[in-house]
Amino acid sequence: MSDGGTEYRGRLYGRYVSSRSEAPAPDTLDGLRPRAPYLRKLIRDHFPPERDAAIVDLGCGHGALIHFARQAGYRNLEGMDGSHEQVAAAKRLGIDGVREGDLRESLAAMPDASRDAVVSFDVVEHFRKDELLSFVDEVRRVLRPGGRWIIHTVNGESPFFGRIRYGDFTHEMAFTRESMSQLLLSSGFERVQCFEDTPVPHGVKSSVRWLLWKGIRGGLRLWLAVETGDSGRSAIFTQNLLAVATK
Repeated sequence: MSDGGTEYRGRLYGRYVSSRSEAPAPDTLDGLRPRAPYLRKLIRDHFPPERDAAIVDLGCGHGALIHFARQAGYRNLEGMDGSHEQVAAAKRLGIDGVREGDLRESLAAMPDASRDAVVSFDVVEHFRKDELLSFVDEVRRVLRPGGRWIIHTVNGESPFFGRIRYGDFTHEMAFTRESMSQLLLSSGFERVQCFEDTPVPHGVKSSVRWLLWKGIRGGLRLWLAVETGDSGRSAIFTQNLLAVATK
């Protein structure tokens, strides 16, 4: 991203990895294993079924999603990130197809209707509202009819959303399923679906976490019902949410 007149972006994105207390990128591919169940489920549930689909991951970080998508058989993938350190981490891990670049400039250079899917994982919360509107329009422009935009972002509906919203100095906003739908539908997308970012059962510990989350979610629904009368059936309580918009 360009700094848009805000000096802090150049400073923080320049050291986006080294300024963290916990490094976002592992030292080896084996370090990606904890994220594998979630990312594989995301790919299985929301990526286009065609393995030759043209997919671009904007803000791909060190390329974890690209790595697992390639394992799933996807061949036409590219990723870009504005952080030199993140791109360097992808090269260190041996994940090809990740390049450094301003996301908005890179998107603007793509031809109309040239992508089957665009992925923005923990990206849109970094934009101001005026920047995000033009970004949404550009994503829609490069998608083919029926193409999908997969968005992972901060969920303002969560009781603990502040951990994510204020956990990164470069975050500008948070979203709810309602505000996300409002933004995307008013911008010309045909359909928007939002999902909770729940634990993915893949063993004993993760299954226990999933069951405990179901119990906690039930308590949060009760809280909402007592306060507002709303059953909370469609509410999203996880700290992040996943949105899939179809052109």
